Amino acid sequence: MINLASRDILHGWGKFVFTGIGLGLLIGVTLTMAGVYRGMVDDARVLIENAGADLWVVQQGTLGPYAEPSSVHDDVAKDLLGIPGIREAGNVTYLTMQIRHNSKDIRVMVVGFETGKPGEPAYLVAGRPITRSHYEALADIKTGLVVGDTVTIRRHAYTVVGLTRRMVSSGGDPMIFIPLKDAQEVQFLKDNDSLVNERARTAANPAFNRPGVPGLLEAIQASQTSSRFVNAVLVRTVQGSEEAVAEQIVRWKHLQAYSKDQMDEILVARLIATSSKQIFMFLVILAIVSAAIVAFIIFTMTMNKVREIAVLKLIGATNSTISGMILQQALGLGLIGFLVGKLSATFWAPLFPKYVLLLSGDAILGFFLVMLMCALASVFAIRAALRIDPATAIGG
Repeated sequence: MINLASRDILHGWGKFVFTGIGLGLLIGVTLTMAGVYRGMVDDARVLIENAGADLWVVQQGTLGPYAEPSSVHDDVAKDLLGIPGIREAGNVTYLTMQIRHNSKDIRVMVVGFETGKPGEPAYLVAGRPITRSHYEALADIKTGLVVGDTVTIRRHAYTVVGLTRRMVSSGGDPMIFIPLKDAQEVQFLKDNDSLVNERARTAANPAFNRPGVPGLLEAIQASQTSSRFVNAVLVRTVQGSEEAVAEQIVRWKHLQAYSKDQMDEILVARLIATSSKQIFMFLVILAIVSAAIVAFIIFTMTMNKVREIAVLKLIGATNSTISGMILQQALGLGLIGFLVGKLSATFWAPLFPKYVLLLSGDAILGFFLVMLMCALASVFAIRAALRIDPATAIGG
């Protein structure tokens, strides 16, 4: 029996292959969208792991430094060391901002940390750790900075002395690490003009120049040039004591403490929940469009072979044989499309500004879904083929 599927593919292989390539590019976009979501989740979890903490101690009633603003006094870290079960505690600040280097704007998260405490990068891929208390920085390679570069952050210039890898915020922005005191100044203090105006307003206020309150004006002005706040305190605990320590912090220190699992839930299930729903909607739309394209192509190819199908029926071909031929064409188109899509996604994923994580499991699942989609899309063409009258073969 003549295999109509292979015959049609061989005689019109150019049209069939280019159709498969077009479908493959659409499938590649679908795989990339799934990779974007996976990358967002991975960025959030990398952020948690890179912190090197067991507990995140933040302002009471907030979701922590990554999801919403948090402000605590920097002496809290020393107080926490008196709680049984706590091994280390380090202050950190986080500030997402725009910096400029060589006439180019770079979106980064500036992290302030204390040397030798939680929050410090665990490893470097180039350069050395920060050794000075001011004006040195570590940068993620995604910033495009190299060792020796100078970058301006607010009022000061920082020299990049080391490079990290995969140190990013939950939004995928690369991190720049600077000493805590510098970071507190960057985040919490005002610029020079604002300080001058604020001091003038304070000095002109009679309430701060009363004879019975000596030194009050000077104290206020001094407070304007220093900051004692941080966004969070990262805590390392004795193994297995995280829950007990967290309960003590909440009860006695009137702060909020989150474990790794809780921080993961905040970042993945809450912070990127809306984005994940939007990506899911795009995936559904792309799947529907792909199925419609396959259905239309297979239906058109089938209708172009009405006389050939009628001849097959006239010589005794069964409905299952004709259906199998059309199904083979649909699955062949899907196979070409998937291979092109997988190669395309692998090629252009590194070009995206944010991390795109293509998992083998997603690719395998995508393959079976593409085959299923093509099989379902061929139903319309099969139904049309089965309704063809054998008399058509002889012009009837």
